[in-house]
This record gives sequence, structure tokens and C-alpha cells, in this order.
Amino acid sequence: MTSEGELAYTFATFRPILSDKGKCELNTKQSGFDSNIYNIFEYCDNGSSISDITLNTYLSMEEVANYFLFAVDEGYIQIPDNSQILNIAGFLAGKFRTGEYFMQDGIISEQQLDDAVLNYEHRAKKHDKKFGQSLIELGLISQKQLDILLSIKEEAKKRFILDHNEVPKITESKDYETIIRNLRNENQQLKERLNELLGGKKNV
Repeated sequence: MTSEGELAYTFATFRPILSDKGKCELNTKQSGFDSNIYNIFEYCDNGSSISDITLNTYLSMEEVANYFLFAVDEGYIQIPDNSQILNIAGFLAGKFRTGEYFMQDGIISEQQLDDAVLNYEHRAKKHDKKFGQSLIELGLISQKQLDILLSIKEEAKKRFILDHNEVPKITESKDYETIIRNLRNENQQLKERLNELLGGKKNV
């Protein structure tokens, strides 16, 4: 069974493949989608991973997950062979809630999820507890599993890139070079942070 950290890393390193329909749309842009979708299609066509796309656009991983699911649903991107890719994308995009995520990942059964919902409605909800705590109280998941998943969800909302190429040039070249250098350093730190979050040991 894949841990939450490993699953997030699997999603981040996944390289979406454009379908013939997706390639046609990228070339013609006949549907008139926003530029974000065509940027993502172009990165996919160049063999980029989800983390590459996230780190080289002004989108968060949450936003990329939403666009990714849309493209898969509409047939622009091929359905991944690994169903867990869609599972973590669905969770990051808000399609699946916490309990649904753990069920989709095979950690809990549908019956266990139903029991947890009943327990939450009768007990935990009255004490203002989160649903994830109800899963822990029933022994279905660990606190560590929940913490990792919620941390990934929170970090996925952030934008990890500052593109030094987009900085307007200013008259003082010395100041400009300082800004570029600082942005490059910050960009590298953000990449390392994302890589650490996703449990990867290789550079993104």
C-alpha cells in the first residue's frame, strides 16, 4: 500500500500524456480555453511532469490538479494507468474529501467510511471535531497519515515559482542583477521545499 507521501510524490513526478484530441486542441485552440490550459497542454506535449508544470507556471499544484482532472475528463489527456494518480489529484482539487480519499486509496472500505460518517454525525460533530479525527478514533487511520495528507493539501494551495525572466528590467543594472540573483535563490529554495514536502530524494 502506498503511503500518502509516496503517493503525492508519484503524482508530482507523473508525466501527463496528451491524447490526439489534446494535441489537436493545442494546435488549433478552437475551444478558446484560457491560456493556463494551453500552457499545461504544451508542457505535457514536451514531456513535463506535474511538478515541472507547477514549478514553471504561476499555478499552484491544487490548480494544476483541477486542470489535469478537467483535461482527463474531457479526453485531452490520456487516463493514467495508475488510478492512484487520479485519487491524489482528486483530493488536491477538492473532488474527494478526506474519508473519500482514504477509501479510494484502499485504506478503508466503503462500509468503514459509512460507519465513520455515522459516528461523526452522532458524536464528533457535536464536539466540533474534524471528520479526520473520527477516522482516527475508530482506528481506521493514524494521526500521522492524516497529518501528512492535510499538510500536502495545504501546501498544494501555494504557488511555488517566482520566474526571474518575468521581472521588468530597471535602469540600474546592479540593482537588476541583485533582484535576479535573489529571485533565483528564492526559486531554488521553493523547489527544494516542494521536493521535500513530496518526499522526493531527487532534485525537481
